[in-house]
Amino acid sequence: MEGNIEVYRHEIKYICSEAELEQIRIRVSTVADPDKHANGGYYVIRSLYFDDYYNSSYYGNESGVDPREKWRIRIYNNDDSRILLECKRKERGKINKKSDEITKKEFEDIIAGKLLLDFDDRKVFNRFKLIRSTRLIEPAVIVQYVRYPFVCKEGNVRITMDCNISSSKDYNNFFSKELSLRPLQEGKKQLLEVKYDEFLPDEIFKAVQLKNMRQQTFSKYYLCRKMEGMV
Repeated sequence: MEGNIEVYRHEIKYICSEAELEQIRIRVSTVADPDKHANGGYYVIRSLYFDDYYNSSYYGNESGVDPREKWRIRIYNNDDSRILLECKRKERGKINKKSDEITKKEFEDIIAGKLLLDFDDRKVFNRFKLIRSTRLIEPAVIVQYVRYPFVCKEGNVRITMDCNISSSKDYNNFFSKELSLRPLQEGKKQLLEVKYDEFLPDEIFKAVQLKNMRQQTFSKYYLCRKMEGMV
């Protein structure tokens, strides 16, 4: 957010084979920089998604409701020292994401079903508490994948390549390195995402294009939730 202005970004997605993604990774590396936070060029993302009694996020994704929101708790490389509660909102084809840090104790209370109504200066967390108490949102699925991220200052572009997408419902072992995971069997496809503000530089656009590639929808949450079953 800049002042009181909500910042929404473009987000385009492509489904690729492993071979296609490797080609694109090599091409992108000549026009964009590796994310400095990616040790070794990648990191592992694990997210716990929430939904309400009516599965509004799941069915909203299926029917293309606009606007719509997803709530999730995210960690990187199984590190519990930084736990992010995020709200991702999609409106008119653009994305806005807000987040607050929470503690491991707060995470454990959420999983245990405790209602946390002690408000503080964390606006996203406060809103989550209100929504959770009124709409009864609960854990729905864990999604994990390996991400290879690149950035380009021009256009504030972020290119991410997500591989080995998998899911789990073992919420109590969210931080465990031994979490039991089920691979997403979507034809062993990998996901390429390009996010940017107002414009996408030509060299980036060209780098992510291969013959027969086309932009399409792909929700890791929706597909993993569908694979795990609705209950």
